[in-house]
Amino acid sequence: MKKQIALAFSIVLIALTLIWMYKSQTKDELFEVMPVPEFELINQEGEIITNEDMLGQVYVVEFFFRNCPTICPIMNANLQKVMYEINDDNFSVIGISIDPKRDSVEALKAYKNQLKIENPNWHFTTKDRDYIFNLSEKFKIYVEEDYSNSGGLEHSGKVALVDKNGIIRSRFNEIGMPILYYSALNYETPDGKIADLKGEFSPEIDWLIEDIKILLKD
Repeated sequence: MKKQIALAFSIVLIALTLIWMYKSQTKDELFEVMPVPEFELINQEGEIITNEDMLGQVYVVEFFFRNCPTICPIMNANLQKVMYEINDDNFSVIGISIDPKRDSVEALKAYKNQLKIENPNWHFTTKDRDYIFNLSEKFKIYVEEDYSNSGGLEHSGKVALVDKNGIIRSRFNEIGMPILYYSALNYETPDGKIADLKGEFSPEIDWLIEDIKILLKD
C-alpha cells in the first residue's frame, strides 16, 4: 500500500513539474516534442529522401495509404489546403505509405497526378513494410493492420510538424499542455471534438498553418 501511495505521489509530482515546465514557456513558443526519427524513404520519382535532406525545410509528415477508403482522402485534401496557403519553397509535405506492397513508386506517382499535386516539395514515399511500421512507432503515430475494414489497415489522422532543425514541434492547448501532433481530419463542430468524414470544420489545420508560418520565420 505504501509503495502504491509513493508511486501515485511520484506520478503527480512529475505531472506538476511538466505542467510548470510547459507553462513557463512563452505563449507564442512552440513546444519541442523530440528530434525527428532518422528516415530514408523513396519518393514517387524514385528519389531517396532522408531526414538529413530535409534540414532547412519546415515540413509535415503523415502516414497514409493510397487505397484508404476513409480518412486518407480527407487528410490529403486538408494538407493540400496547407500547401496552397503556405506557398513557400521552404515548406514540404512527406506522405509515408503504410501499404508498400500496393503503393509502388509508379503507383504513388500516379496518385500524386490523380490528386493534381504539382508542387515538387510534396513527396509520397515508400519503403518495405517492417521499416514503415517501425518508423511509425518512432514517430509515435499509430499504424496497424486491421482486416475488419476494406483497406486492411488503419492509422491515426495525426500529422507531425518538423522545423528547419529537424525537431518535431507543436503548440500548446488551452490548458497549457502541448498537443504533440496535429489532426488532419474534419470535424462536425468548430471545436474539433467529434470527428466526421463529412464534417465541415478542421480547426487543427488552421493551427498547423499558423504554426508553419511561425517556423518559417525562425
